[in-house]
Amino acid sequence: MKQIAFIGIGLMGLPMAKNLLKANYPLKVFNRSSKKAEVLKEHKAIVAKSIKEVVTNADVIITMLTDDSAVDSVMKSKEFLDNLKSGSTVIDMSSVKPETAKFHGTYLMSKNINYLDAPVSGGTIGAEEGSLAIMVGGEQKVFDNCLAILKVIGNPTLVGPLSSGQVSKLANQIIVGLTIGAVAEAITLCERAGANPEKMIKALTGGWADSKILQTHGQRMIKKDFTPKGKTSTHLKDMNNILGCAKNFDLHLPISTLVKEMYNNLVKNGCGDQDHSSLYKEIERLNKK
Repeated sequence: MKQIAFIGIGLMGLPMAKNLLKANYPLKVFNRSSKKAEVLKEHKAIVAKSIKEVVTNADVIITMLTDDSAVDSVMKSKEFLDNLKSGSTVIDMSSVKPETAKFHGTYLMSKNINYLDAPVSGGTIGAEEGSLAIMVGGEQKVFDNCLAILKVIGNPTLVGPLSSGQVSKLANQIIVGLTIGAVAEAITLCERAGANPEKMIKALTGGWADSKILQTHGQRMIKKDFTPKGKTSTHLKDMNNILGCAKNFDLHLPISTLVKEMYNNLVKNGCGDQDHSSLYKEIERLNKK
C-alpha cells in the first residue's frame, strides 16, 4: 500500500486525512502549527515535526494549503524538494492560480516527480463525508495510479492537462459565488416583502432554482449563523484568481467582477473570517436606509 504524506491539517485537511486513515493508508502528516495535527495520532497517523520528515520515503504527497504563497513556501523549500523520492507523486489539492500549478508541476516533472493539481469543492461537510468534487489536471497514467487514493477523499475527474483542475475550480467558484449572491438577494426580498424565507426554500425544492447552496447557505443566512465552513477571505482570493485568469485570455466576466467587489467589501468590513454565505450581509448593508 502506498505511503502517503499529507501537508496542511486545517478545516478541510483534517477530515480528508481522517478518511485516508479510515481506509487504512499509512499516513504521515505535517502542519505548521503542530497542535492541529496532533489529534490525528489517535487515528494512527504519524505526526512529523518537519517537511523533510513528512516527505521522506513517501510515495504520494498531498498538499492542502491556504493559498499560492503557502503552496510556494512549501514547494520551493529545499526541505521539500531535496527529500522527494524519485518517481513519487505530488497532488496539490489547494486552490491556487492555474499558473502556480503549471509552474510547480513543470518543475517537479523535470525532476522525475509526478504531479497532479486536484482542487476540491464541497466544503467541510463534503470533506467529512468523503464526497468532495475533485477536479484534476495532469497525465492520465498518473491520475490512474492515484485514483484509489482520490476516491477515498471524494469523486475525482480528470478534466485535462496540467493546471486544468485549477481552471475547473475557478469555474466552480464562479458558480458558487454568484449563486450565494442570488440566494442572499432572494432571502432578503422574502424578508423585506413579508414572505417566509424558510417556506420559500421548501417551495423551491425540486425546481430549477433548487441547489445545495439554496438549501445549505440559505439556512445559514436565515439563522444568521456565519460560522466559517468556507471563509469569505478565501472566496475573495478565488474571485481575484478568476478575474486574473480571465484577463490572461482577454475575457470580461461582468457578474464575477461585481461579486468580487461585494466580497472585497465584506472583508474590508471585518467579515473575512466568516462563512462566505455572509455575502448576505453585504446585500443587507447596501439596503440600509
